[in-house]
Amino acid sequence: MNNVQDLFPTRLERKLSMFERLDPVVHSEGAQRSKGPLNEEQLVEYEKNGFLFFESFFSKEEMDAFIQELSDYEDDEDIKLSEGTILEPGRQEIRSIFGIHEVSERFSRLTRDPRLLEMVWQLLGGDVYIHQSRINYKPGFKGKGFDWHSDFETWHSEDGMPRMRSLSCSIILTDNNEFNGPLMLVPGSHNRFIPCVGRTPENNYKESLKSQYVGVPDDTSLRELMVDEGIKAPKGKAGSLVLFECNTLHGSNINMSCWPRSNLFFVYNHVDNQLLSPFCGNNPRPEFLGSRHNCESLTPFR
Repeated sequence: MNNVQDLFPTRLERKLSMFERLDPVVHSEGAQRSKGPLNEEQLVEYEKNGFLFFESFFSKEEMDAFIQELSDYEDDEDIKLSEGTILEPGRQEIRSIFGIHEVSERFSRLTRDPRLLEMVWQLLGGDVYIHQSRINYKPGFKGKGFDWHSDFETWHSEDGMPRMRSLSCSIILTDNNEFNGPLMLVPGSHNRFIPCVGRTPENNYKESLKSQYVGVPDDTSLRELMVDEGIKAPKGKAGSLVLFECNTLHGSNINMSCWPRSNLFFVYNHVDNQLLSPFCGNNPRPEFLGSRHNCESLTPFR
């Protein structure tokens, strides 16, 4: 068990009201805040909304090799049998591949791309490591959705992440449009923490990665935040990028179109925010979901 106070109680038997976040959104201060590629207007937007969107951040040519590698994985039976590969419920289509930066040298180099790292350093205020990486697939007509959730709520309760000092980089690998289940975010929701109801079953990840029932915010809290701020769904061509704060509520609909949707996620965590024992009291989840051993500071790959 942890010897530190749990500042974000959740997964309880009785509902607690949501409350204001305790940590900064942009962790750089003073002169350090301006040392990076993001200007003050972008930093203020990130603080207000909890995410930033960059249309065509990477070129299509840069993405082509990644897309080809993804296509190869879809037909690789060894990948499908890997513990880090999650299949769609009742199907053989891939839903997610976790630990992709450890499977592929090409994706590993991308985690250390200075264009990403310099923004992450600026937002998180220093050195970072990869907490988790994954590819989420949504094949045409078959891709299921992802329920509304805060990543931090899961990482805190099931992985033991103590504070809100991490973020996700979502790189669009295949064009995201309004029909194929793009990532949806609730602006400003990162400023409130929503405690969720329900004890966490042991090995909950085996079910939650296919369909999540524990750690899902209640409708009343979601409605309050959505009525206040609405919902945004950044859409764009392959190579576009969404940076979003670890507590920003997000989800996505099923893919009812013929166009597949694949997004790549790198989760960066500050080196001072490494995982403790899970606050839900269970055993830690596997390494591919929350890194506990490979936590060295990332250096740029140029």
